[in-house]
Amino acid sequence: MKQNRDYDIIVIGAGHAGCEAALAAARMGLSAAVFTMSLDSIGRMSCNPAIGGLAKSHLVKEIDALGGEMAKITDKAGIQFKILNKSKGPAVRATRVQADRALYSKYMRLALEAEPWLDIKQEIVEKILVDKNRVAGITTPECSYRARALIIATGTFLNGLIHIGQESSPAGRAGEPPSINLSKSLAGLGFKIGRLKTGTPPRLDKHGIDFSVMDIQDGDTPPPAMSLFTKEITNPQLPCYITHTNERTHKIILDNLEYSPLYSGKITGIGPRYCPSIEDKIVRFRDKPGHQLFLEPEGIDSDEYYANGISTSLPLEVQIKMVRSIKGLENAIINKPGYAIEYDFVYPTQLKPALETKLIRGLFLAGQINGTSGYEEAAAQGLIAGINAALQLEKKKPFILGRHEAYIGVLIDDLVTKGTKEPYRMFTSRAEYRLLLRQDNADLRLMGKGHNLGLINKKRFNALTGKISAIEAELKRIKSTRVKPEIINPVLTGLGGSPIKEDAVLYRLLKRPEVKYADIAEVSPPGSGVSQDVINQVEILTKYKGYVRRQAELAEKFKKVEEKAIPEGFIYKGINGLSKEIVEKLEEVRPVNLGQAGRIPGVTPAAMSLLMIAVARQERKQGKKLN
Repeated sequence: MKQNRDYDIIVIGAGHAGCEAALAAARMGLSAAVFTMSLDSIGRMSCNPAIGGLAKSHLVKEIDALGGEMAKITDKAGIQFKILNKSKGPAVRATRVQADRALYSKYMRLALEAEPWLDIKQEIVEKILVDKNRVAGITTPECSYRARALIIATGTFLNGLIHIGQESSPAGRAGEPPSINLSKSLAGLGFKIGRLKTGTPPRLDKHGIDFSVMDIQDGDTPPPAMSLFTKEITNPQLPCYITHTNERTHKIILDNLEYSPLYSGKITGIGPRYCPSIEDKIVRFRDKPGHQLFLEPEGIDSDEYYANGISTSLPLEVQIKMVRSIKGLENAIINKPGYAIEYDFVYPTQLKPALETKLIRGLFLAGQINGTSGYEEAAAQGLIAGINAALQLEKKKPFILGRHEAYIGVLIDDLVTKGTKEPYRMFTSRAEYRLLLRQDNADLRLMGKGHNLGLINKKRFNALTGKISAIEAELKRIKSTRVKPEIINPVLTGLGGSPIKEDAVLYRLLKRPEVKYADIAEVSPPGSGVSQDVINQVEILTKYKGYVRRQAELAEKFKKVEEKAIPEGFIYKGINGLSKEIVEKLEEVRPVNLGQAGRIPGVTPAAMSLLMIAVARQERKQGKKLN
């Protein structure tokens, strides 16, 4: 076999995880190569053509603040931008962007090609090379490549199998072959492999859709950018449309359940609980008269619409009947049928918090191979894996975000500590400190870390310090500026609030629930240079000060427990009082600190007390040895 060039880091897969991993590694100055089966599939949005949404936009904005690419590409490809949960608190507000599928892939490929330290290879990786429990490289059918670190980000391609009705075919996604030998290579190295399932709905030709009978859903004006660094959205903006299934639709599905691979027993992989197929919805919610269906444009120049809400693996002829039973789709043309796909994944408790495997040094896993679903979850893992692969080769400490610091920290901690047996999806409810981890303050929380890693340049970091100064200055101004009753009372009574009888500080007025920053700015405008972003932070920090302070205090307590490290190689078997089951759980996860140990399912408070005593005892022994 031909020996090809050496790299510091090799990334397998050029989906959302692989792209972020490769870009991070290259931008940190390491020679890197990303391997893909097809150059045309780089950054492909294989399912829903959208980025963001509830909790997911938090991940995207954190990726952006750390120097990742997803948010920037989203803005370049975006064709509808919308803020969700506007009427709710800032912790659960989210940005969702409908993207042009072709443009997203195009701009991501251009981003990869622009990196001088990064090569793109169109080759199939078949085997992982290991030397003394350390990654040594990979082999393809034609060549072998040496590498000091390897990141596997293969999405649904590991031993992928597509199902449409009772017909099955090996595929990583429609029209693309799976990776069979790589899955065998991982199993041969000793990794515990599981099986998951996901699915996608049919794509419809717009010429067969009657949009006039559907509810139109426009985006926000002006479009709210996803990236901190986007100056302007230039693409034309397109609407989405809403319709619903009905009793006739449900009868067609129920009458044909025997032909669904989900119900015939043909599919063994576990599917996503929070994004079920239409078959699952109808069976689980038989009394519901209709389910919402979003018709989302695939792109500016595309005639296809993504039928969000009817993911299915029913036979094509049944899909046609089902779709045509829906209002506005009576004459629908299915360009591509929906399908289910099964694929292999590696149980993520076999990973360290840096996303390096415990079995093989220098081998990192990111994305759906770790049991997650969604572009955003994949990209977040890819970024962290790329960063940590680079840091390891530079002999630096791993970059690990805590649960109190970022949604990315919550995501990875959940995976490596609790594991998953179904496709993992991020929700705001998973984050204990979600009021601290808002999407609007991702830059304030994380951009400094991105700058320290070398992924955020000095100009952008200086802009952040300027923003922080502006926030502090405006808070100081409204805390020291008083306003007379005759000036502010007309505003207050107009808002339905009670008038004041004597001079009042602007800060106290802004704390009132009915008063917005714009109301106090009407009588006491800020100086020049106070941006809308600064205004938003000032308003949130004023109105939610008590809640934010309490969560910050809890996070500080959590941090103290989290920082209590458990020595590497710590022996659990000798701890009196720990059950065999708990010892097995601790040995499987190998927690790096007491905080992580306490989050392992089944580890009781009593067990934690015993563990804390044992760790402290070992520390004392180590201290005596050193003295």
